[in-house]
Amino acid sequence: MGVRLKLVQSVYGVLHRTGRGGSFPGVLGLKMDPHFLEKFVMPPIVVLVTGTNGKTTTSNLIAESLREAGLKTINNRRGDNLNVGIATLLAAHSDSRFRVQAEAAVIEVDELTVYRQFKNLHPTHLVVNNFFRDQLDRAGEMETIIRKIQEVTEDFEGHLILNGDDPNVLRIADTAKKAKIHLFSVGKNSISCETTDEASEGKFCPRCGKELHYSYYQYSHIGRFLCPDDGFGRIEPDVLVTDIDFDNKTFTAEGRKFGSFINTIYAIYNCACVLTVMKTLGLDPECSDRVFRHFVLKEGRNEVFHLSRPCVINLVKNPTGANEVMKYIVSVPGDKNICILLNDNDQDGHDVSWIWDAHFERLNTPEIKTIVCSGRRAYDMALRLKYEGLEDRIIVIEDAEKAVEWLDHAEMPSHVIATYTALHSTRAILRKAEKAWM
Repeated sequence: MGVRLKLVQSVYGVLHRTGRGGSFPGVLGLKMDPHFLEKFVMPPIVVLVTGTNGKTTTSNLIAESLREAGLKTINNRRGDNLNVGIATLLAAHSDSRFRVQAEAAVIEVDELTVYRQFKNLHPTHLVVNNFFRDQLDRAGEMETIIRKIQEVTEDFEGHLILNGDDPNVLRIADTAKKAKIHLFSVGKNSISCETTDEASEGKFCPRCGKELHYSYYQYSHIGRFLCPDDGFGRIEPDVLVTDIDFDNKTFTAEGRKFGSFINTIYAIYNCACVLTVMKTLGLDPECSDRVFRHFVLKEGRNEVFHLSRPCVINLVKNPTGANEVMKYIVSVPGDKNICILLNDNDQDGHDVSWIWDAHFERLNTPEIKTIVCSGRRAYDMALRLKYEGLEDRIIVIEDAEKAVEWLDHAEMPSHVIATYTALHSTRAILRKAEKAWM
């Protein structure tokens, strides 16, 4: 047995037994051996999931579907998607010879680093769900990320699962000549629209540079598009979702009706992606349907805490994600309060100018009574909301614990919107407040 691996596994065991997670075991392993990740012998099925939004939910849905199909599956369910998190996952599930003890591994990978991790993880499947403008000071322009992924997939011979309704994702198929391309798409439905006022990064054809023509948008630049000159966007998807019933949380694909875990368009895209992966593996879609119908979002993805009234927390990190969360909040009937926690730490991105690209005017509805601005950049958030005519409903409480206390005492259903570094600390505060009511 490798002494270093044994030490990493021992540290993981101690942390796990004491109820502590985190990526410290992986930090230790990579510090002792920079080539630590290269040593693992991966299982027969390795699914990497990357993109801007929805990676954690999609990868968890895939992993649960594979388990439901009877496959012994490991995955980084909390979204620890950098080298240290992945090293922790693999070390925790390997034998003394670095052989991962599973039939399948579903691994969420940060879109900024997937090009570095690709060769070490030996994927059989790569899932790319979407690309949006995100944290420019950390990520750089989206174009740079796409090109790096195109470079690593140029010689990829496995299964490439792509969102056929995102031109920024679909373009990868043009350069991945050796891969087996599988596309998923969502048909026109009750929320589709012919025009959009949201950020649209996919306006132009990547082949010829001319403007793409959209027959409908789902959200942001996601929708059905076509270049009239070269045909970019003309697809035959492996999985096409139709007949979406948002009220009853159902949709149709592959000739059968499925349930959905939440009635949002981005959840439907997550499900379509999962069904495409299952199809490539020849696994029964019924397994995914059982997962979809009973899946519970956690770790700040529509996660519910029971205070004096229910409180739902969501992670946001870019304009598109913020827009979709706000659409969901507004769609929930009844009066409610909102708390927005805006931080500017390294993981959040120091540049918070993205809040000016998000459509916070959506919150200007009578049902939203008070908006609490909190976090390191609480006053920036308050200023942004003031420009939408919401100044009479804004209060600033910089301290997150006091902000949650205010929500609790208000005795009204509430929603918390938090950036990365505010998320886990605020969840801990909400858990503590929840226990006080138990």
